[in-house]
Amino acid sequence: MTTAWRAGYLPGLRAEDVQWQSLHFGDLVVEVPVLRAEQMRALAQRVKRAAARELQAMTVSRIIEIVDDAVARLLDPRDPVRQEAERLLPAMTGYDAEMVRLGLSAYLQSFRAPQLHRFVVEDFANPKVLDEFQPAAKGGWVRAFGPQLLVHSWAGNVPALPLWSLVCGLLVKGGNIGKLPSAEPVFASLFARLLAEVHPPLADCLAVVWWKGGDTGAAAALWSEADTVLAYGGNEAIAQVRAQLPVTTRFLGYGHKLGFGLVARTALDTLRGPATARLAAHDIVRYEQQGCYSPHLFYVERGGAVAPREFARYLAAELANLQRRFPRRALALEESAALAAWQHAAELAGEGAELFGDAGSAWSVTYADRATPLAPTAGGRSIVVAAVDQLDDAVAQVASQARFLQTAGIAAEPRELFRLAASLGAAGVTRIAALGAMTSPEAGWHHDGRFNLLDLVRMVEIESSAERAADRLAPYAQEDGR
Repeated sequence: MTTAWRAGYLPGLRAEDVQWQSLHFGDLVVEVPVLRAEQMRALAQRVKRAAARELQAMTVSRIIEIVDDAVARLLDPRDPVRQEAERLLPAMTGYDAEMVRLGLSAYLQSFRAPQLHRFVVEDFANPKVLDEFQPAAKGGWVRAFGPQLLVHSWAGNVPALPLWSLVCGLLVKGGNIGKLPSAEPVFASLFARLLAEVHPPLADCLAVVWWKGGDTGAAAALWSEADTVLAYGGNEAIAQVRAQLPVTTRFLGYGHKLGFGLVARTALDTLRGPATARLAAHDIVRYEQQGCYSPHLFYVERGGAVAPREFARYLAAELANLQRRFPRRALALEESAALAAWQHAAELAGEGAELFGDAGSAWSVTYADRATPLAPTAGGRSIVVAAVDQLDDAVAQVASQARFLQTAGIAAEPRELFRLAASLGAAGVTRIAALGAMTSPEAGWHHDGRFNLLDLVRMVEIESSAERAADRLAPYAQEDGR
């Protein structure tokens, strides 16, 4: 039976005054709002005014409390909003419902109050600089001001991904308008409504909209009101957004990235080897390799009790086990064709290569008996395991993809971890995680090596000279005759 659900969040606009377009996800139909240019402009101005009135008057600590209250409800399995998310997200994305449930809970915990306080401190040694002028180390005073209007162009490759940038925008006290991704228009809509319910004064400080690609009228109206734009997605989509913006608009783009892993021989004794493969398999399965941090290749060092080829077998067995627990989503026709072509190429890779899994499997592991360059797989739980004599050989293989590097998962002893981290950082990697944690960034991580909050603000300084001059004009200065 087909069910319909209406997405978006449009403060000040009546539903009957808005045109709606239907997006189909099997038996689920999601209606998204299509605004006229004048409606988009009026909405942007309303959000800016409300943010200046409400958010600017709040302390960052108070904003964190409000977000924490909303996230606490989303973590409560009895809450109707959480139940709605658990019902809609699997139906829309095709992801296994249990995987969505577990992944959502793990992800949301990064947005509880303790984590958000750490998040703010990661960018601001003195978080009060977001609330009022604070003493500067060099003298004078300094304060951080967020954008009047921050526009987010979100990607839909991972459920609930918009929460990250939306919370960033709230923490810097900007008005926020997000463009829904057609692939996942649900979560941002739910969260915006929940936030307005938890703290009604914020109801007009954010909005969630949608427009069809190529609709330059509504988009241009919004771009003209924004002073900062965040865009997520493929590199072509990022370039299209950048090209439409006024030259004075601050633009921050987060494009396509490639993840990979390194497994040292110290992680490959008879006890640790199978456990390491299990962790690597979870990184592959979680979010179906759709995240920018998902792995596509594991470099495995020779010399351990578990040889690289045997590690590939362990990994294949773990993927088979996870398929029984978390079935892979159904692939679209073009995805199935790409995966079949990738598997066929793997079978013809030459001497020392081996393919574990066949066309009927919901996973594929290719073993290469030599170091191979980092490249994306076909997805669908497909992975390459490449043997290397030493992990330093892997660094040379990934360096050619410097523009696309982000997350590396490492299983190695401490001294080797830090030595490899230095080499990988020089090659372009910006995040190093444990295997099993590649798809779960810590609160406050520097996305693509950048500052999440500092990149959004303007720093306003009162120089020491202005402070001294003001002293000379104060009433007490006149009384002293100076």
